[in-house]
Amino acid sequence: MILAALLTGCGNEDKGSGTGHQYKAVLDGNPESLDPQFADDPSSNTVIKNLYSGIMSVDAGGNIVCCNAESYTVSDDGTAYTFTLRGDNYWFFDENDNDVIEEGEYFPVTARDYVFALRRVLDPKMKSPYAQDFSCIKGASLIERGLIDPSEAEIYAPDDNTLVVVLEEPNAEYLYLMSTPAAYPCNEEFFDSTKGRYGLDDRSVMSNGAFFVRQWFYDPYGNNNILYMKRNDADWSETYDIYPALLSFSIERGEEAIREVFKSDETECFTTLSRSPYNPKKYIVEGTAATTLGLIFNPEDRFFSNENMRRAVALGVDREKLAKGLDSDLSPAYGIIPPAVMLSGRSYRELVSDRSFDLFDREEAQTCFAQGKSEVGAESLEGVKVLVCGGTVDTAALHALTQDWQSIFGTYIGIDEVTEEEYYQRIEDGGYSIALYPLKGELGYGTSVIAQFENVPCLQYAAGDEELTAPLRTCPDTNALVEAYTSAERGIIEGCGFVPVFYKKSYLIASKDNEQIYYDPFTEAVDFRLALNYS
Repeated sequence: MILAALLTGCGNEDKGSGTGHQYKAVLDGNPESLDPQFADDPSSNTVIKNLYSGIMSVDAGGNIVCCNAESYTVSDDGTAYTFTLRGDNYWFFDENDNDVIEEGEYFPVTARDYVFALRRVLDPKMKSPYAQDFSCIKGASLIERGLIDPSEAEIYAPDDNTLVVVLEEPNAEYLYLMSTPAAYPCNEEFFDSTKGRYGLDDRSVMSNGAFFVRQWFYDPYGNNNILYMKRNDADWSETYDIYPALLSFSIERGEEAIREVFKSDETECFTTLSRSPYNPKKYIVEGTAATTLGLIFNPEDRFFSNENMRRAVALGVDREKLAKGLDSDLSPAYGIIPPAVMLSGRSYRELVSDRSFDLFDREEAQTCFAQGKSEVGAESLEGVKVLVCGGTVDTAALHALTQDWQSIFGTYIGIDEVTEEEYYQRIEDGGYSIALYPLKGELGYGTSVIAQFENVPCLQYAAGDEELTAPLRTCPDTNALVEAYTSAERGIIEGCGFVPVFYKKSYLIASKDNEQIYYDPFTEAVDFRLALNYS
């Protein structure tokens, strides 16, 4: 009955234009929270992307553009950002659940909503996963140490339409950060009214974006779990063209179930790490290389606690030879930051070729291998295998690498492919010698990728004692940022604690009658705001 009510009045658009479609979509698991300052799982990210809008956004070309900001200025010293808000962005909460926009159910988004949101991110009690990203704000480090209250961070609203944020130092990545969900607005009065349930059900969220949540039902022991979103005509239709009328998400458990509902035409798109078996002639198959697959070593392992053994492996990766046998899912990785990271509308890997990081040297690899064996008192490396997470990579590509090592080192290194659950348990327990690790930033900027070497325990030894991200967060412009990214990559690679091998694509698979469905491979959010359907 609820779905029927939603469909009423949604069919007036021109079907020939692709607008007004009622999308059947899918979520992999129940959203953990629709609180943008806290949520970081893919299902939540997808709903949040379509529920809210931010002061800045990233367009389809990777450029950072104004969204709810009319304009912005930056002080001469690069530390103070002043955003002037548009006057036509509104909060909407359907108080009586009748799908009609009525007086009292919508009101303007103000600069105070952004102040409250950003201070929530910095509040240690909040435990926001994005606090480190926004540590560039002046006062953030003192707040983290409990020396001042979050209200003392230098984030201000001189009036309803002006937001001022002061940074500790210039940061060339700050505008990108203001486009991320963590910087979406949060209305303090509404937040308090939810009494601790903000973002946890369909009555504890309101929208300032393209769609609002009409119904959210999830029974962990049952089926037919759904989340319905309807176009928010209180706001976006006046300023932007939001093409779909309705998003009808089914909530499934795991990719196998999602592929089944796609096969039965119960959903029109899904995301996956593997494009197989979807033929681009029959489906839309859009892949983006956002993950770097690299070799990591157990620092407690008998063999690979030895620096010469690690260096031998790093020197023994012949990526040019590997490239000859790869399909389009993989490409050889010489660097750490993947091609999906954009700077000024271009892939970082276009701005900085990673070929300069190539360490391959067959003779030097053999020398290091011999020295390493001598130092650990071993005649051979019997029983050593590369731990691989099943489904992450076609192991045929990895077999080509291990066979090449056999010709270089005269010893066999096998492959141990396990389930995802077992893979991460063994990484945590130290039950591996070498592992192929999928490195991906939590957000789509280079510092988020490099930060994994400070935040993920199995990667920390690869960084040594160096502070990797601190220099990245104080770059005054893009040129300095490019140099800092390159320096961080080079330091990690030359230390041979993480050995890049492949860039791996993740995919959006959709039926052919769709256009303009956008996918963020880092947050794994699917953006339907401009989606067109010609079925």
